[in-house]
Amino acid sequence: MKDVKKNGNFVFSPRTVAVIGASTRENTVGRSIFTNMLFSGYTGIVYPVNPKARGILGVRAYRSVWDIPGEVDLAVIIVPSVAVPQVIEECGEKGVKAAIIITAGFKEVGEKGKELEKTVIEAAKKHSIPLIGPNCLGVINTDPEIGLNATFAASMPKPGNIAFISQSGALGVAALEYAYANNIGLSKFVSMGNKADLNENDMLEIIKDDPQTDVILLYIEDLSQPKRFIELAREITTKRKPMLAIKSGRTIEGAKAASSHTGALASSDEVYDSLFHQCGVLRVETFEEMFDYARAFANQPLPKGKRIAIVTNAGGPGIMATDACIRHGLELASFDEKTTLVLKAGLPQTANIHNPVDVIGDAREDRYKVAMEACLADENVDGVIVISTLQAMTSIKEISSVIGDVTAKHQIPVLVCYMGVTDISDALKTLDEKHIPHYKFPEAAARAMASMAEYSHWLTRKRTEVVVFTDIDKAKVEEILAVAKRENRRFLPEPLSHGILKAYGFPMIESKLSKNEEECLQSAQEIGYPVVMKIVSPDIIHKVDVGGVRVNIKNETELKEAYKEILESVKSIKPEAEIWGVFIQKMSPKGKETIIGMHKDQLFGDLLMFGLGGIYVEILRDVTFRIAPVRELGTHRMIEEIRSHKILEGFRGEKPSDIVAIAECLQRLSQLVTDFPEIEELDINPLVVFEEGKGAAVLDARILIA
Repeated sequence: MKDVKKNGNFVFSPRTVAVIGASTRENTVGRSIFTNMLFSGYTGIVYPVNPKARGILGVRAYRSVWDIPGEVDLAVIIVPSVAVPQVIEECGEKGVKAAIIITAGFKEVGEKGKELEKTVIEAAKKHSIPLIGPNCLGVINTDPEIGLNATFAASMPKPGNIAFISQSGALGVAALEYAYANNIGLSKFVSMGNKADLNENDMLEIIKDDPQTDVILLYIEDLSQPKRFIELAREITTKRKPMLAIKSGRTIEGAKAASSHTGALASSDEVYDSLFHQCGVLRVETFEEMFDYARAFANQPLPKGKRIAIVTNAGGPGIMATDACIRHGLELASFDEKTTLVLKAGLPQTANIHNPVDVIGDAREDRYKVAMEACLADENVDGVIVISTLQAMTSIKEISSVIGDVTAKHQIPVLVCYMGVTDISDALKTLDEKHIPHYKFPEAAARAMASMAEYSHWLTRKRTEVVVFTDIDKAKVEEILAVAKRENRRFLPEPLSHGILKAYGFPMIESKLSKNEEECLQSAQEIGYPVVMKIVSPDIIHKVDVGGVRVNIKNETELKEAYKEILESVKSIKPEAEIWGVFIQKMSPKGKETIIGMHKDQLFGDLLMFGLGGIYVEILRDVTFRIAPVRELGTHRMIEEIRSHKILEGFRGEKPSDIVAIAECLQRLSQLVTDFPEIEELDINPLVVFEEGKGAAVLDARILIA
């Protein structure tokens, strides 16, 4: 339907705009949008369309878009919702290139509105008109050569290098007000509303190569196409354009009836965290935090590492900044001897010449200059946070000027924190002019610096691709799945699940299906004691719940007793269950229990999960997710990102676990579920991992197919 790149020019840089529904009445949306178009510096031609008005604000009005002379690139539509389909038809006949539907009253109000929205989209597709909205705030392009403000927001942000994409119009207004009040410049702004046609991916496609945009901010409530989002975001962030996102809504619907641990846990918000990790997007919680980070990214170079120097005129704020830096993953830089000598020579004897550097409360700009020049010249320093508490003898404007001048000589990020309640507007204006981000509290500056260091690490990370294994038996899996489908079977009992995993090269524990007590005794003899016994039934997913598992069986006597107990328990709790037999499995050596799994989500597709295993996984919820296929480095990051990963690295004298073996299992799982889309849920719980170099083993597995 749409050439996104081409249509982006008509959305953000139209030569002519028709405001359909422009109003003569003050304090209406139609009047506000036309006023903004007229008085915000738009360099094109704007046409008000209103069948009842001769003119609006001195500009001739037209009865319909048909009456406008010449071409119309963009239509901004503010008519009642029931009239929108007809307006879209008229725009199509006129040859309008793109449209923004401000009007509400569509799918957000219920089934009737949903049907109306469907009619609008059908009309737009018929005429190949890309749409933003409906139910949106509009679009802004601050480029002085365009000057487009097709919104009903109260203020126009100043030009800048930050783009903002918002799904919410109301929060878009709040963001614009915040940017305006804090003198933060924007390059582009777009409110997507219902995303009936163009969505966040389309906006990213347009903005990713925009030379005026260096930072991209997003407010999203859902993602239309997560896999496409990952592709675009990874491309954007790898090209040194940081992306910051607020994702509201802390749960994902659709996993309530999941039969696996992975399916149940996939309803958690960690999925979005992992998705953003997967493509280098930094997730934030508030607009204030988002703009704090954005100011740093938009105005300063990235740090090469996480070693930070702090320059302050007061001990307390220096300690606060230090604590915040450490808490957010930064380190205090250790100065070269040359640096400490320079500081000692240039600062009073009472000053602290070690990090954090305390230039003492009565410090003027000369001391700040000495401290900053010394820190910025030190090769051990990757970034500097400057703090000043306002004193009677302090010339804060002069300090600002010195900070800007010294910073300009280096390619190291500098962030400033002025703590005080007196009027410092002139000082802040000086910092803004010199592109130095400033914050009210040390913690905010530390968080912003930490976000820059995190993104810098993303850019310099090792690049890997998706591993493709050739030692697999795809035909064997096809055979197992074909039989299951013929038998109309959704849940695959353990022998079938193990057969699939074995065919894809997973490390399996020796095991055999035994149909009666005699076969159990024979299987145990061949495998060797001790063994584990597990009931096998297509009607039993959770074997422990029906007493269907016995472990560490050491001899024939114990095996006979365990066999009897298992069958009695299963028949008592689930008498209707079809029993295939008992799975005899070699007792595994001791190791760390982990879980890996997959859940096919309606929105995200194949979600891979990793965490520490066992029966408490759903309570502890210490898991990470990735969307398959996952790259080699991605599997290692899945392991590193769980809170309890230090247990696997070796803790209190324990030897580290074989993390490489876990990563390989995740890579094989990624390939398996990508090759066989009919697999809906899969749990390997536990995957026992042994000491480093000794591998891992699948102890229990369940698979559900479509």
